[in-house]
Amino acid sequence: MKKEKYRPIDIALAVFVFLCAVLFILPTVLTIANSFMTSKEISANYGAMFNNMSGEENVVISKDVNLKFIPDKVTISQYKSVLILNSDYLLKFWNSVILTVPITLFQLMLAVVTSYGFARYPGKIKSIIFFAYIILMLMPYQVTLVPNYLVADHFGMLETSEKLVFKGAAAPLNVFCMMWSRRAVLLPSIFSPFSIFLLTKVMRRIPISYVEAAKLDGAGEFQIMTKIYLPLCKSALVSIGMLVFIDYWNMVEQPLVLMKNSEMHPLSVFLSQVNTGDVGLAFAVGVVYMIPTILMFLYGEDYLVEGITYAGGIKG
Repeated sequence: MKKEKYRPIDIALAVFVFLCAVLFILPTVLTIANSFMTSKEISANYGAMFNNMSGEENVVISKDVNLKFIPDKVTISQYKSVLILNSDYLLKFWNSVILTVPITLFQLMLAVVTSYGFARYPGKIKSIIFFAYIILMLMPYQVTLVPNYLVADHFGMLETSEKLVFKGAAAPLNVFCMMWSRRAVLLPSIFSPFSIFLLTKVMRRIPISYVEAAKLDGAGEFQIMTKIYLPLCKSALVSIGMLVFIDYWNMVEQPLVLMKNSEMHPLSVFLSQVNTGDVGLAFAVGVVYMIPTILMFLYGEDYLVEGITYAGGIKG
């Protein structure tokens, strides 16, 4: 069997990609490693970068930054503080879940119905509407944040609280009440054009012959959408859902501006405040914050790659 020869340019490209991957994953590895260090050790390793932030006196501060991947003394005290002793961090974590999960689910549901209409029934008016969706998608959050604030303020959605939750009531009712109290952030995010734009492009690639064959068998529009379009768009739906979840899991501007009650802010907003105290605690909160997105990526990696690579196309 003839051995395959690698060209120098292929080797150089592989080395370059490997170095980029190492540099990309380095902050995550350092965050996890530092979360098991004491604040005293972090201050000693990172010098003046974290000086006067840990609150500890008589700490030897190095002049140079010393990146360490293995702690001298492993401690889980900061995780104990985050998960057990201090409930503020878990409260902010669940605030992130309450905001991100409904946005992802409802945005996908709306995208399926809307994209199906754009893909199945094209026309001049719908092309104009779809073009408007593209324009809205190109606008950053900072552009639409002020109009969203004015609309939310006009309808009285800024003054919200957790008092809507009823003790002893059914769980779905309380979930709905918690979502309703965050409607200033939820409603604009649910109607984001990002998912509709991508899913429409995917559905337009599905061959019309599939639809014609289904119609000959007596299938209606609902059956065509659920039996043909949705199964063929499975990878695209998962990849879009992952991108939407990660995007809104890391949002800061919307809850900071549209939610006056700081107790309802997600962990993404709260992370900018925890590092003013215990540095080790800040790293531990960062690790807890990364867990959902890492697990989602590990679970849906194949769907994400397939959805992006083939964009929902039909593979032979």
